[in-house]
Amino acid sequence: MAINVVIMAAGKGTRMKSALPKVLHQLGGTTLLQHVLAAAAGVGAGRTVVVTGHGAEEVEAAVANSGAACVRQMPQLGTGHAVQQAIPALDDALAVTLILYGDVPLIRAATGAALVQACGGQSLALLSFEPQDPARYGRIVRSSDGGVQAIVEYKDASPAQRAITEVYSGIMAAPTAALKRWAAALKNDNAQAEYYLTDVVAMAVAEGMAVTTQVVADEAEVAGINDAGQLAALERVLQRRQAAALMEAGVRLADPARIDVRGTLRCGSDVEIDVNCIFEGAVTLGDGVHIGANCVIRDAHIAAGAVIHPFTHIEGAQVGPGALVGPYARLRPGAVLGAEVHIGNFVEVKNSTLAAGAKANHLAYLGDATVGARVNFGAGSITANYDGANKHRTTIGDDVQVGSNCVLVAPVTLGAGATIGGGSTVAEDAPAGQLTVARARQVTLPGWQRPKKVPKGPKTT
Repeated sequence: MAINVVIMAAGKGTRMKSALPKVLHQLGGTTLLQHVLAAAAGVGAGRTVVVTGHGAEEVEAAVANSGAACVRQMPQLGTGHAVQQAIPALDDALAVTLILYGDVPLIRAATGAALVQACGGQSLALLSFEPQDPARYGRIVRSSDGGVQAIVEYKDASPAQRAITEVYSGIMAAPTAALKRWAAALKNDNAQAEYYLTDVVAMAVAEGMAVTTQVVADEAEVAGINDAGQLAALERVLQRRQAAALMEAGVRLADPARIDVRGTLRCGSDVEIDVNCIFEGAVTLGDGVHIGANCVIRDAHIAAGAVIHPFTHIEGAQVGPGALVGPYARLRPGAVLGAEVHIGNFVEVKNSTLAAGAKANHLAYLGDATVGARVNFGAGSITANYDGANKHRTTIGDDVQVGSNCVLVAPVTLGAGATIGGGSTVAEDAPAGQLTVARARQVTLPGWQRPKKVPKGPKTT
């Protein structure tokens, strides 16, 4: 069933102590607001309305490609006032409207769907919970027969009402037509002089409409973020969720408390991940991939059987089947490694392709290069791809052997089977199957003496 979804995202978030609007802070590599938009899509939103206020331009730009409509709440006069701004943007043909919050990012789509089902276009459905510390949440007040009578905000509650342990999460599903009617009737005669959305509960009761509650067991689903500490706490909750999902899918984590997934991580079978690894953006690991400790991998595809040794950084790269990378290697955007390629310690590869079986095992740099099959690129060798103004490409044919400490000055081509003598600076094409040496002849000077320091005389006054 398609529904309206209203997402409250107008608050300033003063306690975040940040110039960035609160809903644009990130959780697991994704903004808080994007988490809520994803939940809305999972529930089946036919129309999504985001209520903006503080930092409206930034927030609206962030959701510009989501398909959501934005309305502004200026000034911010409470949750009821926010819904009043959203009412004209709702689709009357959609019988249910779900209210969500941009700073409550871990709400599950299944929880929202259950609330919508409980509403059914006929009842007012509230999401409630019983926190360990009710703090300043609005209390759900029930009659003697257990029916919901009202929600009383903490500042307006009596001591007896503050003793109630069932509290309102802020999330509700309401019949759209009724919500429009109730929103128009809201008043601000309360301690805060604000328009409370919770007042619609008493209106529903007065009309004889059924008011139901859905109790959520996982308090993290309805936890709001107001400061950096709460953001960090929910980050750990999210990471525990993701680690549990990975292990349920068969991924072997050395320690589920020491992995961070800040995006999406898709894994084949028999994947092993050691401690302190960070995955950002979209990462895919094929069957049998092993990731060593302390690796950072972003927007990468690593094919079956590859081994990424510890302390390796990979971004925007593709690693072929059976390849070995690291330790302490760096693959930058545009690096494409073929099958069984070896990239060793302190080797950097950028915007380069290496064909099957190529090796650069030590202390090397390959930038803007096309490297053939079975090439051996020696320790300390580099492609000098930048002339101060433009980048140029180096082409290395199959079976080339490049000695240690060579500089290949691009643009240059090394023919298939060529051998480059160690210490060479190659600025012209090297022919296939030949030895090319580009260095000065070694000279020994008989009788040469190393300069010696001349002793200094005594200081004079």
